[in-house]
Amino acid sequence: MCVLVLAAKQDTYGYELAHKISENFQIAEGTIYPLLRRMTQEAYFETYLIESSEGPPRKYYRLTATGRMYMQEIIKEWREFCNGVDRIIAEEVGE
Repeated sequence: MCVLVLAAKQDTYGYELAHKISENFQIAEGTIYPLLRRMTQEAYFETYLIESSEGPPRKYYRLTATGRMYMQEIIKEWREFCNGVDRIIAEEVGE
């Protein structure tokens, strides 16, 4: 979900995604690339290369319309999950 939301703002590359996510919680950079590969195969992303002055060309990921719809679905599911957890906590802790 985080990968989709960050890519919805602007096209991005793998290292940049890993860096942005790791600013909020710990994630291994190596977990991002298999996820991006799978999501590209599932048509949630399109890719393109841009030359880099710092080394080989960077592969950028662009969210597709299918990816945007999927993102909206999982955000809805996430919110429903969080609301359910909050209700359980409130009932058990008395908040």
